[in-house]
Amino acid sequence: MTGALSGKRGLIMGVANDRSIAWGIAKACAAAGAELAFSYQGEAFGKRVQPLAQSVGGGLMVDMDVTDDASLDAGFGQIASEWGHLDFVVHAIAYSDKTELTGRFLNTTRANFKNSLDISCYSFIEVARRARPLMQEGGSLLTVTFQGSNKVTPFYNVMGVAKAALEAATRYLANDLGPDGIRVNAVSPGPMKTLAGAAIGGARRTFRHTEQNAPLRSNATLEAVGGTAVYLLSDAAAFTTGEIVHVDGGYHILGMPQVENLGSAG
Repeated sequence: MTGALSGKRGLIMGVANDRSIAWGIAKACAAAGAELAFSYQGEAFGKRVQPLAQSVGGGLMVDMDVTDDASLDAGFGQIASEWGHLDFVVHAIAYSDKTELTGRFLNTTRANFKNSLDISCYSFIEVARRARPLMQEGGSLLTVTFQGSNKVTPFYNVMGVAKAALEAATRYLANDLGPDGIRVNAVSPGPMKTLAGAAIGGARRTFRHTEQNAPLRSNATLEAVGGTAVYLLSDAAAFTTGEIVHVDGGYHILGMPQVENLGSAG
């Protein structure tokens, strides 16, 4: 979709390194003509993100902690001051204590439950609230989810609950912001070899299983996720809102593994 985002300005939130889903989306957006700003949390992450941002022409770097209202206010204030408006925001932020992404969901702690829901879901609402005044002529918000939101996935645990909440928030925000011409959608990749994905117990086995059983016999690439994001952020998706768009090789449609992977019936 060459030029699909030409003339648009967008904020990318959640880049950790060059294997991040947020980075795959950022590269695709830049290739489609968008001017990008990048958020980061703290100096250490800023040093990681800056060279990546510069490689796609991103000059605006914004330090934001999504758990801190004052930090969010300051960050969006900086964008308002330097740009005056936003056309889109990509929210690719999630967190859970990795020690709770193994074992049983039953053992989720209250503290980690609250923290996971706050960072992985509520932050999207806070971001939407602050982005809205910068989208006077409409815009698009995009977040990232995973099928563990509606189907039990080994060791995904509290993150499944957080993503379910995020998907519900996506629908409610789409309804609230529709009259303002702001569309809200989510992209749902299958398992990917990212820093966040590696924190989940059994990640390698899950990756191999979905790759072997997805109808396309492949997990998604960063390029595929980025291309889907460009579509959802562009005017081509002008009447698409409240959607959860899967980019997982079709794995989400399956009820059982492929016949060759069912094993012996005994």
